[in-house]
Amino acid sequence: MDLVPTINISDPALKEAGSKQLTALDHACRDHGFFLLTGHGLDQVFDRMWSEAAAFFAAPRDERLAILRTEERPLGYYDRELTKQKRDLKEVFDFMRPAADRKGRNQWPTGRPHFEAAMNDFYEAMSGLAADTLDLVQTALGLPESDRINGDPSTSNVRLNHYPVGDPLTTEERSAVNGLGDMALHHHTDPGLITLLLQDSTGGLQALSRANGWIDVPPERHAVIVNIGDAMQAFSNDEYRAAVHRVTPMNNADRMSTPYFFNPPADATIAPHPVLASTGARYRPFAWREFIQARIDDNFKDLGAEDTQVDVYRVN
Repeated sequence: MDLVPTINISDPALKEAGSKQLTALDHACRDHGFFLLTGHGLDQVFDRMWSEAAAFFAAPRDERLAILRTEERPLGYYDRELTKQKRDLKEVFDFMRPAADRKGRNQWPTGRPHFEAAMNDFYEAMSGLAADTLDLVQTALGLPESDRINGDPSTSNVRLNHYPVGDPLTTEERSAVNGLGDMALHHHTDPGLITLLLQDSTGGLQALSRANGWIDVPPERHAVIVNIGDAMQAFSNDEYRAAVHRVTPMNNADRMSTPYFFNPPADATIAPHPVLASTGARYRPFAWREFIQARIDDNFKDLGAEDTQVDVYRVN
């Protein structure tokens, strides 16, 4: 069995009892929280997104700094994010659902007439795929279709990641921020239900397996990488593991990736599903809004402690 199995989401036999693919997915989610998706039919949407993202990061840095995110406006470009109190060697561009952004919270680069449309198409396509994938994960958990947790595209977000070989900050800028650690992206878990990720052919993504230690999550053209998040770990009562993952430093070539973070509704309360907590809940109920705000605060500035983890809600 592959450590990171590939699941064909268009396979009509995928959800049948005894499905080898579903069994492989279940095993991976219990061990390290990662699997790959194919059969989604979204190759052209992905290619347009990649083209616009590559052009954005290749543009003069001043263009990106013009839409630098702030604590008051946390969407847009950023190049000094912290994980585990260490600065990651990456640049990011964050945006929410463009079609639902009636308050103008997104910041878009100027002079790129096709950028927003490509990102909107990508967001809508990933929202549909994320809903189908979350349903698949809950099928693997054995949960009844009438009583499942849902994600919400309006609380979710997309991030464009660029991992350069060298530090994007100037010498003066570096003196005012935390120093770089030994990873391009330090080990962490994602806070939401599931994350859908595209990565280019460079490689460097690793997951922490219970049985095998750090393992590579290999690049595969147009395959979508799925990983379990903290909210799903709590909802599954620890049946499924929030994926601990990292990105190793880029030594020879830049790397790009694009995660879609599929989150619960803003007013959701996260608690273990009763079917999975019949012998005792391992987490107390907690407000999703409270948890995600703590994670945002931790990543934006050094609060003197490691990132807020879902374990703070653990019963024992």
